Amino acid sequence: MMKPKKDNKFPLEGNLEKRWSGRIYADKPVEKDDLLSLFEAARWSASCFNEQPWRFLVGVKGEETYDKIFDMLVEFNQDWAKTAPVLVLAYAKKTFTKNGKPNMHYWYDTGQAMASLTVQATHLDLNVHQMGGYDRDRAQKELIQDDDFESICVAAIGYRAEPSDVPENLKEREFAPQTRLALKEVIKGI
Repeated sequence: MMKPKKDNKFPLEGNLEKRWSGRIYADKPVEKDDLLSLFEAARWSASCFNEQPWRFLVGVKGEETYDKIFDMLVEFNQDWAKTAPVLVLAYAKKTFTKNGKPNMHYWYDTGQAMASLTVQATHLDLNVHQMGGYDRDRAQKELIQDDDFESICVAAIGYRAEPSDVPENLKEREFAPQTRLALKEVIKGI
C-alpha cells in the first residue's frame, strides 16, 4: 500500500514509522484475536497510580453497537468511516477507584492506551484513525450512561484499501506527504 513519506530526520521504531491515520478501508473483517491483541496492548499502558481509567466500546460492522457509534459521527467522518469494519468508542473514568477523588490524568492515560493500541494495530497491518468529530453528548447519554466516565474519542479500525479504491474526494488527503512540526518547535533544552 502506497503511503506518504514521513519527514523524520532521526530513526524511529518500525511501527511508529509505518503508522498512518488513513481514511480508506478494505472490505475485510478484522479477526477477533487481532482485535483482542489491540486491546491487550492498550491494557498494558502506563497510567497514574495504575488506575487504568480507559474503557472501550467495540462495534463490529453489521452489529447494533457499530450502528450506534456510526450514527454519532459527524457527516464528514461518516462519509469515509462507513467502510471501516470496526468502530470503537474510547472513554475513561474521571475519578480514582480507591478514593473517589478526581483523576486529573484520565485523558492523558487514555491517550497513552490509544497510542499503544495504534502501534499494535500497525504491527498487525491494521489502520487506526482516531477522531473527535462525533456527538459526545449522545455518546454519554446513549452509550456510556455513567457520569463518572467521559468519552475521549472514536476510532475506526481496519485494513487499508488499495490506492485504486480511494474515493476521489479523499485522494488528496490520503496521498499528501505526512508532516510534523520541526523538533526545535516542540522541544526545549536539547
